[in-house]
Amino acid sequence: MSKKRWQVFPGKNRFFCGGRILMAKQINVFFVTLVLLLGVCTLFFIFDSQYLCAQVHWTVPVIAGVLLAFTLLFLFRTSFSDPGILPRASGDEALFNDRGADNNVDIHENSTQTRNPPRTKDVLVRGETVKLKYCFTCKIFRPPRASHCSMCDNCIERFDHHCPWVGNCVGKRNYKYFYLMIFTITLLCIYILTFSIAHIVMLSQEKEESTLITAMSETPASVIEALIAFFAVWSVLGLAGFHSYLAGTNQTTNEEIKGSWAQRHGEVVRNPYTTKNCCTNFSKILCGPAYNSLLRLREDKNQEKRDMDEVRKKIEKLLLDREHNLSQTLKNPEIWNCCYDGSLEDCSPP
Repeated sequence: MSKKRWQVFPGKNRFFCGGRILMAKQINVFFVTLVLLLGVCTLFFIFDSQYLCAQVHWTVPVIAGVLLAFTLLFLFRTSFSDPGILPRASGDEALFNDRGADNNVDIHENSTQTRNPPRTKDVLVRGETVKLKYCFTCKIFRPPRASHCSMCDNCIERFDHHCPWVGNCVGKRNYKYFYLMIFTITLLCIYILTFSIAHIVMLSQEKEESTLITAMSETPASVIEALIAFFAVWSVLGLAGFHSYLAGTNQTTNEEIKGSWAQRHGEVVRNPYTTKNCCTNFSKILCGPAYNSLLRLREDKNQEKRDMDEVRKKIEKLLLDREHNLSQTLKNPEIWNCCYDGSLEDCSPP
């Protein structure tokens, strides 16, 4: 039985559910994220929601549940999807890139003539020169904004960064879900922090002899929730602000860290991808199309070869049909009669 593409995939990735779920090799931190998120919310629903329902409003736990549902949805969408992996060159394509592309170099397997491919190529993107770098692992020239992730050993289109907290790379296909996850988890942390503190304060005010310490001893779960949410909110709030800046300027984390569009040697380098309008940049990233994966992981590993063989057969059949039609036309004596009497332009083949 032929293996599927995901079973022979060369990158450092894990696959689940027959290749439908793709993650990085190291996913331990992803489970820490999941445990913290579900643990804090479980404590909130068990120890706080009933009291807050009675004393504040019944919508308090409902809103928390909605925020949790959206956070998990965006987290799983970010973690389980292809971030935009570029397929590696295979067969003749890799050989062509490694050994030479000009007519003076023999690129067959038995050839001893070799040359190193150029490391970069310059292309113009909206009037700005952008370098395409050659990846010696994937044997391809990476498109603009792509980069090779050393953790996953893949070239990622519009590479942002490798995030261990979601157990995957963040790139062209899952960046908007990553941003929405950060946004919703920030709201969730602020929400739980606010209402867990509100629970403690309201308990301390129920009786005259009650103090804040006695209220905290009555509901230790609220204290745990508040502490975890307090320390988490600063991290995710800062991350949300940073990625809001990146989305508003249409940059990636990788470009910002490397200073790709920073001023160099007194020369101003313009970002060719930004529209210079914050709202338009946001809409391009968050409301853009859902890009298809280029990997076709659930196909047979030899499916591409079979497709090429089928295309080759169709081309050969078409050429043979044309050759047959031409020979039949030339055998027709009416053609030659037209040639002799000089009326070939008026003679149409049968």
